[in-house]
Amino acid sequence: MRTLSPRALFWISEASYVVLALVTGCFFAGSLVSLLLQAVRTAPTRSWRNNWNAVCVAATYVLVFLVSITLCIRRRVAVRKRLQRISKVYTTVNRTQAPKAIREYISQEFSRACLVSYECQPRHIIHPGWGRPGTEYCGIRFRRALLDTIADIDAKAHLVIPSHPRLKPHARMLHHFRFILPLLPKDGDGLTSLHYYDSAIQLARTSHREPTEEEFLIGMLAANEIGKILNECRIEMLEDSNVRLTSPVA
Repeated sequence: MRTLSPRALFWISEASYVVLALVTGCFFAGSLVSLLLQAVRTAPTRSWRNNWNAVCVAATYVLVFLVSITLCIRRRVAVRKRLQRISKVYTTVNRTQAPKAIREYISQEFSRACLVSYECQPRHIIHPGWGRPGTEYCGIRFRRALLDTIADIDAKAHLVIPSHPRLKPHARMLHHFRFILPLLPKDGDGLTSLHYYDSAIQLARTSHREPTEEEFLIGMLAANEIGKILNECRIEMLEDSNVRLTSPVA
């Protein structure tokens, strides 16, 4: 069942208060008019002149109205004063500001809440595509983490090769990073880190199932290796530029 937002509840409460005040005012005015008419009809002269009953009724209603307004104003002022006494900043409660029984009760409830939250933590539960609790990958979504590495590697590639093409949304990593492929070493099967990274990214993009932890590790290791090689190339470029600037001109 859909619940109302706090803002909607606030406006409903305010509207209900206004409607209740209007209905009460209507009944108040209606009873006043009825009593005044009754006082006129029961008077010997059947007029407003020298009609002390009508004067008493009117004075009573005016007095009740003034007393009601006074009580409402006093209530509002008292509530505002009490709210103003509440500190808007966090203040630590000292031992002298609370009885011992209250301090012990707060400590027991806090300890109980901590124990309940600790016992409620998931254990020995594996959610597809998420890191297992208690491991270094706890709380990490494999698909999102793999896809987030694309922008980082692309930025490093542009630092090494300024004319590197812009990243397209659905471009294969093997095609997009083809210009840095010669910089990457090959393994025994003749594959580079970019090949493994491309496979992991394609799996994260197009597969209906979530990536496993092993697939996530393969993709992240490949991404880290590519980023490390690009950083080394960037450092070598900067060092070569410094050497050229500091070397004397023949």
